[in-house]
Amino acid sequence: MARSMGSATISFGLVSIPSKLYSATESGASISFNLLHAGCGSRLKQQYLCAKEGTIVDRADMVKGYEFAKDQYVTFTPEELKELEEKSTQTIDITEFVPAEKVDPVFYDKAYYLGPDKGAEKAYNLLARAMKTSGRVALAKYAAHGKMYLVMVRPTEDERLVMQQLRYADEVRPSSEVPVADTEVREQDLKLALQLIEQIAHETFHPSQYEDEVRGRIQAQIDRKVAGQEIAISPEEAPKAQIIDLMEALKASLGASKKEAAVAKPSKRTEAAAEPAPKKKSSKK
Repeated sequence: MARSMGSATISFGLVSIPSKLYSATESGASISFNLLHAGCGSRLKQQYLCAKEGTIVDRADMVKGYEFAKDQYVTFTPEELKELEEKSTQTIDITEFVPAEKVDPVFYDKAYYLGPDKGAEKAYNLLARAMKTSGRVALAKYAAHGKMYLVMVRPTEDERLVMQQLRYADEVRPSSEVPVADTEVREQDLKLALQLIEQIAHETFHPSQYEDEVRGRIQAQIDRKVAGQEIAISPEEAPKAQIIDLMEALKASLGASKKEAAVAKPSKRTEAAAEPAPKKKSSKK
């Protein structure tokens, strides 16, 4: 059972829906390595050095500053920094509803589940059903942890609500910055590409079909080292030759996809051959 990590109130117009906040993701137990002293194997610790004096500075002697010109800083006390923070309201203040497809996923940041607080189930379910039916999501402001966040509230397939933290416009680079030369898209190329897409297309996303294979491989090698075995160093692979002809590449990919599909799904003739032949009835006089 998920455990609540805080409370928030969804608000729009005169409607207020007390909700609980849940983490939508969890760390994949990522593998990390520590820095050790090569001589004795002891773990190293981080220290801060004064760039001018070259001495180690304790945390008690540190202050925060803002560089307003080259090597010129204005410093702030902890009380002043506290004053600069946004006052936390724990309110998800909805400002508008927009079509879900109009919010580019490039703006997506962290995600949290929202669940109804006690007594708010009816209003929560109504909002989730209304947004799912309309195909719209809610854009809102959310003040917490000293910051003001831009968030999107959207329904899931099973009509739970997700609070998707979004990046602000100045945090996302426009795609127009990516240089792409104009080229002609030929009709026959497009048809082949569409055929290739359809060969491996599915209507639903099943995340359980995917796993972090690299993490598993690294963990297996670490276990070998812990058991006193050495890791075999693989030779570097030669770079693969590039296929310049787009049409040939599409045809080759399409042919490979058809072969894989044929192996995965036996033909009717093969299935019939696998079935036992019916026994002949013996004729008795």
